[in-house]
Amino acid sequence: MRTEHDALGSRELPADALYGIHTLRAAENFPVSPYRLAPPLIRALAQVKLACARTNARLGYLDNRLAEAIETACLEIIGGSHQDSFITDPFQGGAGTSANMNMNEVVANRACQLLGGVPGQHSLVSPLNHVNMHQSTNDVFPTALRVAMLHELTALEKETAALQAQLQQLEAAHQDTLRLGRTQLQDAVPMTFGMTFGAWAEAVARDRWRVFKSRERLRQVSLGGTAIGTGLGAPRDYILKAADTLRSVTGLKLSRAENLVDATQNTDQLVEVSAILKALAANLLKISTDLRLLGSGPCAGLGELKLPAMQAGSTIMPGKVNPVIAEAVSQAALRVLANDGLAAHASAMGTLELNQFMPLLAHTLLESLHLMRSSVTLLNNRCMQGLEPQAEQAQSHVGRSAALAAVLVPLAGHTAVEQMLHTARTTGTPFARVAAQALCVPEDNIRSLLAPERMRKLGFTPQDLPQQCSGRTGHTVPDKALPDESNNGE
Repeated sequence: MRTEHDALGSRELPADALYGIHTLRAAENFPVSPYRLAPPLIRALAQVKLACARTNARLGYLDNRLAEAIETACLEIIGGSHQDSFITDPFQGGAGTSANMNMNEVVANRACQLLGGVPGQHSLVSPLNHVNMHQSTNDVFPTALRVAMLHELTALEKETAALQAQLQQLEAAHQDTLRLGRTQLQDAVPMTFGMTFGAWAEAVARDRWRVFKSRERLRQVSLGGTAIGTGLGAPRDYILKAADTLRSVTGLKLSRAENLVDATQNTDQLVEVSAILKALAANLLKISTDLRLLGSGPCAGLGELKLPAMQAGSTIMPGKVNPVIAEAVSQAALRVLANDGLAAHASAMGTLELNQFMPLLAHTLLESLHLMRSSVTLLNNRCMQGLEPQAEQAQSHVGRSAALAAVLVPLAGHTAVEQMLHTARTTGTPFARVAAQALCVPEDNIRSLLAPERMRKLGFTPQDLPQQCSGRTGHTVPDKALPDESNNGE
């Protein structure tokens, strides 16, 4: 064991522990949850410490030998080492002071080892005097959170792009596969699976763009602002250089915030990112719900999509297979929807020159980012890539429905089509046959109105209607549609 001292007294720690007395007190004070600091945040905190050490060394404030040891320790942490030394709960008081001190102590004690000393030998490398030189938790922690989020958003954008591409492939492959469109869960009008996948692809494309654009708000960091953004306790040349060094360390397009006081106390940019993640979650939940519904059955449901079979679905019903991927994605999406409200409240409750709930914001936002990235990847790799439209079943539903009714309205008029529907339902005769008899045309002519290539057009032209019916109703269509000048032709 070793003994360490702080302003409150002394404590014993395991001799080889890389954390120190401040971290130990935090672990004892905040046994709130089963969670620990998120790995992306640990990595980002180490990147901030590395940038600060390099800046201080280059400006002559930190001995080069100490700086090299601190740098090596930071690089080890960035590479994934010493994760078990970060023992603080993410739900902690102090606006992130415990997390910052956990990092300071681990870096300092590892640097001591690298210099031939032992953990706790603070006369060799001090967590506060050396590792935390010219810093405050209040500029380190928010900066690290932004760095972590930027890395995670980049990864999320990549996975979202992959999902968009897969949906676009499905759109092209099934542009002629007919299915019945439904509104309010009731039969509506015919469409194709290509249109279904295309609509999903467009929604995901918007999410991809929003994720990409959201990174712009996070690139201005408060590093150098110290306690409240005034830079108190840090030399001017350090303040002007620290963010530039962090940019080179992380490879991110970072810059020092123009107003460091604003950047220290206000977190609306984080709420904006949370809202973008909420939009993505809403789309994933909608798509997952559609997948479950279209794949329901398969014998007594819609059965129009065959989702990949991933595992046995029941401990009592043999052969049952559930849409588990869509269900898992739905649950993750619901968590992110809830997290957005939590992030907004935590941001709004910041007080005066600091948001004391930064640890909660960090945990919530990084959880949402992780859930969205893993969910997008899961949905793409384990569901969309093995998705199989059941063309025969979908075509059967179209044939048994009154989907042709809306298609025939321009040809026969609303009242006449309603009468045809009444006849079909009361006699049990297929609607296409009733319509053909009413309009005195071959039944195949009526069914040809459901051709996929016609559905892909916007609206119809006179050439789309069976010529045998020309003039049968008072419905007329101009030979050429006039441009709509109400929106300047857009």
